[in-house]
Amino acid sequence: MSKNPDEKLTGVQKSAILLIALGPEKSASIFKHLKEEEIEELTLEIANTRTITPQVKEQVVEEFYQVCLAQQYIAEGGINYAKELLEKSFGEDRARDVIGKLTASLQVKPFEFVRKTDPSQLLNFIQDEHPQTIALILSYLSPGQAALIISALPPDRQADVAKRIAVMDRTSPDIIKEVEKVLESKLASLVNQDYTIIGGVDAVVEILNTVDRGTEKHIMETMEIEEPELADEIRKKMFVFEDILLLDDRAIQRVLRDVDNGDLAIALKGSNEEVQNAIFNNMSKRLAVMIKEDMEFMGPVRMKDVEEAQQKIVNIIRKLEDSAEIVISRGGGDEIVV
Repeated sequence: MSKNPDEKLTGVQKSAILLIALGPEKSASIFKHLKEEEIEELTLEIANTRTITPQVKEQVVEEFYQVCLAQQYIAEGGINYAKELLEKSFGEDRARDVIGKLTASLQVKPFEFVRKTDPSQLLNFIQDEHPQTIALILSYLSPGQAALIISALPPDRQADVAKRIAVMDRTSPDIIKEVEKVLESKLASLVNQDYTIIGGVDAVVEILNTVDRGTEKHIMETMEIEEPELADEIRKKMFVFEDILLLDDRAIQRVLRDVDNGDLAIALKGSNEEVQNAIFNNMSKRLAVMIKEDMEFMGPVRMKDVEEAQQKIVNIIRKLEDSAEIVISRGGGDEIVV
């Protein structure tokens, strides 16, 4: 199928033309982030595209460039900032079209302006707020930013805020808008009228995996007393089996001393090649061969059995970390004594 300037192109057709223009190497990188059905649809469209006029190719690439610019401007300063810069670059009509397409398909996260605020300045602004308000704001920040703020809160408030993040489920857009207003938001809120899902166990796990070990330990110990079931759910997710790559060789060797070889074979059966190599490189060649043979001869394994075996090893890792026999490298930066 040939593409001419006068044709009205669909989104799929534009995407196919863009991928053709970018070339196979860059297109392959983009495909890694797409769903299987999207890849199939685009591949079929690319295969059916025979010729593209230079004008069409230029129009599609230019539109893509404008959308990328708009997204960048929105991230930097919000919708109004993006609209102002796009108007200067492409004119009022084109700016309105690009912003309209983006806001129709993308939801700009609330508190976007806060994400670009220095955490220490933000801390001064919110530390006296109600713990529920702090929890709401931290739920929208990156784990690194949230970790810095929660670490600087008074110890008696850390666990309270973490607990509120963990049990947070859905928050009314009216409440979000009100909090944004209090924080003097410069960003026009684009929250839909249906409820916005935020927080939850995964959010607090990301934060706790980023804070320093002392803060994490205090929060978990407090939560185990006040909310034991919630604490157990959080702890199970805080260090997954694949995180064994965060350990150095000496730590991996120490962990393997306490691990049952049968559990290890089942756990590795469901892990990726990088994790397998990290394990095999830290044991004798003879033992590595034996475990590889066990993995080969055991045949298919239920995912439930794999997860149980991996959790046993994770529990050993956490126990060794608690006793300071190994150190897990984490974003919050544990204090290292040399």
